[in-house]
Amino acid sequence: MAFINDNKRFSQWAISICLLVLVLITLDFLGDYRDGVPWPHLFVEAIILMLSLLGLVYFGRLYYQFTQTKINLLTQDLALATQQSQEWREANRELIAGLAVQIQKQFDNWQLTPAEAEVGMLMLKGLSHSEIGQLRNVSERTIRDQARAIYRKAGVTGRTELSAFFLEDLLLPR
Repeated sequence: MAFINDNKRFSQWAISICLLVLVLITLDFLGDYRDGVPWPHLFVEAIILMLSLLGLVYFGRLYYQFTQTKINLLTQDLALATQQSQEWREANRELIAGLAVQIQKQFDNWQLTPAEAEVGMLMLKGLSHSEIGQLRNVSERTIRDQARAIYRKAGVTGRTELSAFFLEDLLLPR
């Protein structure tokens, strides 16, 4: 990835320089043409103009290729992560279902309302208050109030302690 980023950055600089040369030579060419400068001089400037245009096209294509390569690598990484996630879920389907049942039982022990239990489950899944509010079609303030009620009933100080309550025993000790 570093190779691609370095070459992409180089291409960006090369494009900028070619573009600058293209603009300056074009302005010089037009000024010289108006002033009646001899054709051999204009011919040399026209060649420089074409070379800068070719450089612009070449480095533009190179930049595009590096960008596409990076996009392809990221797409492959995402596909692999998605596949691994799906395989993990499949292999642990029964455990996940059992954990969900146990979490719900604990929510019942804490006497959470159905709305609080839903908010609690969504918080454990990692959604923000804003995202939960959008999903449930309520304001973010309502979700914050429900989260505070969950924390109070559970005897925890926040989302981290709530998550740790359920996950702490699942993780192996060091």
